[in-house]
Amino acid sequence: MKKYSLPHRVLHFIIGVSMLGLFITGFLRMNWMNRNNLANIIESQESTNHLQIPKESLNAIGQQLLAPMWQWHIIFAYSILLFFTLRIVYMITQGIRFPNPFNHRLTWKEKFQGIVYILFYALVFIDIITGFYMMWGGGTYKSLVEPIHKYSLYWFPIFFGLHIIGIVIGELTNESGIVSKMINGKEK
Repeated sequence: MKKYSLPHRVLHFIIGVSMLGLFITGFLRMNWMNRNNLANIIESQESTNHLQIPKESLNAIGQQLLAPMWQWHIIFAYSILLFFTLRIVYMITQGIRFPNPFNHRLTWKEKFQGIVYILFYALVFIDIITGFYMMWGGGTYKSLVEPIHKYSLYWFPIFFGLHIIGIVIGELTNESGIVSKMINGKEK
């Protein structure tokens, strides 16, 4: 059974928390708390209270209300950039910790794990590139890059679900104790 080193475990959990933070802030910004919804809420109150606020001001108010949440999205983005880079360096120097899906001697379960992890690392890399392009990139390709970046709202929950299912399967089969090993690093 694998033993998980302290750097491996710390990177795993920091990346996980950062991804969850990115997902929550991105989801809220794109759905319930987008500036148009906030502007509409303010506008409905405006008409109820017989006020006159220009639409531009309503959007500006919406953006100001979202600013703190957006700052957290950016903090989590820098965290992912740093710790994902450290994770890649760690994997290169310490060896890759997931099965090679192209190894014909592996079981279908191990091959599936390897494919999921390769896909995960590729999608995180794409999200990092597209997210920072939208922040720094001048906007030439924004209309192409933005939808790609927003797709993480769909793939993140899928990966998270697969991760949890894999943990449960591991705990119920030949890898019982994997959760405690990821927390304390000790072998059985």
